[in-house]
Amino acid sequence: MSPMPDFEHKVAALRQDLLHYARHRLRNSAWAEDAVSECLLAALENPHAFGGRSELRTWLIGILKHKMGDQFRINAREANFTALEDATGPAWDPEPKFSLSGLPTQALWAEPESCLQQKEFLTLLEAACNALPPAQSRAFILREIQELDTEVVCQTMGINATNLWVLLHRARLRLRHGLRQQGLDAPDSMPTPL
Repeated sequence: MSPMPDFEHKVAALRQDLLHYARHRLRNSAWAEDAVSECLLAALENPHAFGGRSELRTWLIGILKHKMGDQFRINAREANFTALEDATGPAWDPEPKFSLSGLPTQALWAEPESCLQQKEFLTLLEAACNALPPAQSRAFILREIQELDTEVVCQTMGINATNLWVLLHRARLRLRHGLRQQGLDAPDSMPTPL
């Protein structure tokens, strides 16, 4: 017996929302499809795990975040962040680069000048991200750009939370320093990168 009437139908009805969420976070349609399929299968195999303490959508997104982390681990060799779906690029890049071009920009009705400034900033941030050491770059991308939970990032990278926070701290310092060198204003008291 399922925890709520029409549990299976309600779960299936949320598939498109979950797919949209996964595609936005993973930037790879195949990985997103796999993660959503695994998420739905896990939910339908154990409907009693949903205790009703949260919304069904929230519960499913929690499962999906773990499944997305699994996709990162499974497909780590294919992680080429500049072109995850570019068939012309190599299947594996030993030093993956990340592109911020897929990130949503400000609303279309925003001031053109601020949109241009945001685009310029994203270009500079992308260059600074790609200049980071690989572990710092990966940690920053997974945690801050992809917005994965700390647990998922730690599992994906095979590190503990303390190590993750050190990598993120160092990445932020280097990013600030790199952006400052590119002409963005930064406080004079900013520490030098580690």
